[in-house]
Amino acid sequence: MRFAKRQVKQAEADLTPMIDMTFQLIAFFMVLINFSQSEQNDKVVLPQSELAKPVDTPIEYPIIIHLTSDDAVVIGGDTISMEALRVRLAPEISLLELEGKTPADASIIIRAHRTAPGGRVQDLINRCQELGFEKFALRVKEEQV
Repeated sequence: MRFAKRQVKQAEADLTPMIDMTFQLIAFFMVLINFSQSEQNDKVVLPQSELAKPVDTPIEYPIIIHLTSDDAVVIGGDTISMEALRVRLAPEISLLELEGKTPADASIIIRAHRTAPGGRVQDLINRCQELGFEKFALRVKEEQV
């Protein structure tokens, strides 16, 4: 008994939909990962400095506090007064304690508006020190040479 040879056609996949989806995902993630919302605030315009340097190592437990030109404090999207700082930082301190850390292990990153008085920044630091925070970083805009 003889079998006739059949010609087998090679199946080819159409990759156009997959390539299209890949480019759409790339565009989506580029827009999504552009900036962290907690790092940016439209009400804060940073001062410029020639001495500004990027941080050498990543900060392990950052808490970002924005100080606007009208003396409002913004933490995680919540706009509060300077007097309400203790109440607003209580959940952050609780989270640190759950991880077995203290406020001294966290770093407060202060992003003050360029017209904010230095005394208000110092007052903010003093209030954070009363809560047990010890590490502070001031953000400025690096001058491009």
